[in-house]
Amino acid sequence: MDSREFVRAAPRLDGMVVSAVGYRTAGQRPGLHRGLPSPYLTVIFSLDGTIATGSTPDRATGPDATRTDIIVGGLHQSPAYVVQPEHEAGIQLAVHPLAARALLGLPAAGLTGQLVVGGTDVLGDPAAEIRERLCELDRWEERFALLSAYLRRRAATDRAAGSVRPEVAEAWAWLARHRGAGTLGGLSRHVALSERRLTALFRAETGLTPKQAARLMRFQHAKATVTRAVAAGAPPDLAGVAADTGYYDHSHLVRDFRQYTGETPTRWLAEECRNIQAGAHGRGEE
Repeated sequence: MDSREFVRAAPRLDGMVVSAVGYRTAGQRPGLHRGLPSPYLTVIFSLDGTIATGSTPDRATGPDATRTDIIVGGLHQSPAYVVQPEHEAGIQLAVHPLAARALLGLPAAGLTGQLVVGGTDVLGDPAAEIRERLCELDRWEERFALLSAYLRRRAATDRAAGSVRPEVAEAWAWLARHRGAGTLGGLSRHVALSERRLTALFRAETGLTPKQAARLMRFQHAKATVTRAVAAGAPPDLAGVAADTGYYDHSHLVRDFRQYTGETPTRWLAEECRNIQAGAHGRGEE
């Protein structure tokens, strides 16, 4: 019997963790899941064996797949493919990229070039111990509390990675307020830096240029809008969504969906419909 459980926690880490989702599925047909690009880093603690991932379906299912029971993923511009076995369980966190220094011990740009990294390579052996303890617990509330306490300790004690420059922090906040619809010129004026200097500092911290981050934020907003419509049982008005979320037109929205999901919005929604209805896609990252 196919069963799906998704449990959300309200993160209490001063905005460093944007969303936390516990998941457990059983009886599903083995296949591949697309992990979509977003403006957030991904951290997953598997509670049910290793997770196999790759930049293409062939890599995810072949000998070159990355296999680990703790995943740390940076900001990326194309889908990550994740093997879905018959049953799986874990906790997935969306981490603010400017919190990477505090929580992961390195800037988000340090994860650039690799789709995912083994969690202990970044977090060290204590993360493996936390994962074992998470597996021993029975209730989601206890697991979320344990993981939050672990991350809070890291944020309080890890100072080696330094701090985020205030201009970069303000630039990210400005882009987020505009949901990716602002211009680079407007952003550079806001933080009183030249476009070239701002782009260099921003990329050194996040691994993305401001334009790339803005595109991800705009796509995230559009995806959340169409997802909410499907969850409510209404067919999404893609042309209206495009106009409301800062795209030039419907075809502009489709182009971004093709880049970030590998599919048109309609085909992606058809594939994800069951997950949306089960609560796998929520508002925590908006």
